[in-house]
Amino acid sequence: MKRTTGIKSTADRARPAHRRAGVRALFAVLVLLAVTSVSVAVAYDGPGRLGVTGPLGVTAVTSKTPQSARVGALFGADKAGHLAGNHFCTASVVHSPHRNLLVTAAHCLGGDSDLVFVPGYRDGRAPYGVWTVKRRFLPDDWSAHQDEDSDMAFAVLAPRGGKGVEDVVGANRLVTGASTGATAVTVTGYPNSREVPISCTNRPRAHSGTQQRIDCPEFTGGTSGSPWVSGGQGVVGVIGGHEAGGSTAGTSYSVVLGATAVELYKDASADP
Repeated sequence: MKRTTGIKSTADRARPAHRRAGVRALFAVLVLLAVTSVSVAVAYDGPGRLGVTGPLGVTAVTSKTPQSARVGALFGADKAGHLAGNHFCTASVVHSPHRNLLVTAAHCLGGDSDLVFVPGYRDGRAPYGVWTVKRRFLPDDWSAHQDEDSDMAFAVLAPRGGKGVEDVVGANRLVTGASTGATAVTVTGYPNSREVPISCTNRPRAHSGTQQRIDCPEFTGGTSGSPWVSGGQGVVGVIGGHEAGGSTAGTSYSVVLGATAVELYKDASADP
């Protein structure tokens, strides 16, 4: 199943990935040079499991914590006044100099509809406000041919009351070049069948050189863009990539965040 619902997405036209040996070699060099500047961009706090306790690989409703407030749902702007039942993707706040940045799956942002983001969304309510997406940053390979190895993106939010979204809910770090499975991660997202977020903690595994996977039940349509957050509050992946995030509810995928994420982050974080 595609993990996106509600808004027509370029994921509906996804094609098999195009892998290039030369790009992989360049990727390794660029990550070594650039990862430090991205991954240490923000101080972090709190536990890495977003309020979830218990065994690995078990999904539960996400507890209300300062960390879980950084995750929210995406809606069409025309639904801003009637949120219940209308979310279609998940996104999360990552640190940036202008304190206004989201990370999600590229196939969540690929259309031309106006969008809004609601951090900490629950049961039709917006406890931290409704934030307008003012600009989107998608990888060139995604825009050109929906390359599944490029299925991640950033969105810049307009300020509210003179504040950026990060000023209100905080942010996680973007971490690139992390070894898949080095630590367990917590995945948090909004299935289209629920009006509350769910979370699951497990250890990712490599699916390929460019894709990673995690086994967590109940991550159905609507969870595209869900962040994979490590114990140090670092986002090391987002649901998307292979099969637009997964063809079954029990296994989800993410691109391996590397050189493409580094360069795209630099562009997006420079946007005021």
